[in-house]
Parts: sequence; structure tokens; C-alpha cells
Amino acid sequence: MRETFVFETLGKHRSRLLKLVEECSINKRSIVPEHFNNNLHWQIGHVLVMTEQLIFGLINQNSALPVHYSKFFRSGTRPTDWEEDAPDWDLLVIQLKEQPDRIQERFQNKLEMPVKENFLKAECTEEVIISSVLHEVNHIGNISTMLKLLHV
Repeated sequence: MRETFVFETLGKHRSRLLKLVEECSINKRSIVPEHFNNNLHWQIGHVLVMTEQLIFGLINQNSALPVHYSKFFRSGTRPTDWEEDAPDWDLLVIQLKEQPDRIQERFQNKLEMPVKENFLKAECTEEVIISSVLHEVNHIGNISTMLKLLHV
């Protein structure tokens, strides 16, 4: 039952994110709204990359994402620093859609698996996944606010 809760929570919040992504018009994706450091393109790439790094990285598993994604979307990066085109929006959306199923497939019946020492103080896979969901919820709020500011 607990496992069902963890994976359904991950899926529910990813669905919320994807619904917001559908509202992002192509001409607004690269605009950085006032009081923000990043644009909508960065926000979705950041959720994708950080989810991958938190969950697969802390469990010493290989990421399914290209290594160069982190130079665009890790914490502390900004679109103004991009020296080349960021990964395509549509590709990021596809990867966002696939990621929860890949996580569930990999960690089904393994939520108690220990993780390496980390800044979250998480001890097992379940705690890492829940922390990742909380991070995503924060960015869902940012994206929602950005869409309102951009009148999308």
C-alpha cells in the first residue's frame, strides 16, 4: 500500500506538471518573467534533470538522460548562460512523460533499498522519491505563477 502511494503521488504530480506544460505557448517558453531567474523551458528541464539526478544518482544507477543536460538545467544555471541551444522542448516533454514509469519499473518492490550518504539525509529509495516529488511540487508552483505572469 505504501508503495502504491509513493508511485501514485509521483504520477499525480507529474500529470499536474504536464498539464501546465500543455498551456505553455511556444512564444512564451523563453521569456524570463520579472522576479524570476529562469524561463519555462529551464523549469521543465530542471525538473527532469533533478529528478533523474536525485533518484538515480543517489542510488548509483545510470541516468537515461544525456550528460550534457545538466549544463543547461542543474541548480544554479540560467538560460542567459546557455552558449548553445538547449535540448528541444518537445523532447523534454516526452522524457518527462516517460520518467515516472521508468522510475516505477526500476524501483518497484525496492523502496527500502539504501542510498548513499546525501544532503537530503535520505536513507532509502522511498525517501529520495518523495523528496524528488516535493522538489517538483515547488517547480509546479513556479510554472503556474510564470504562466499567470505571462498571461498564457
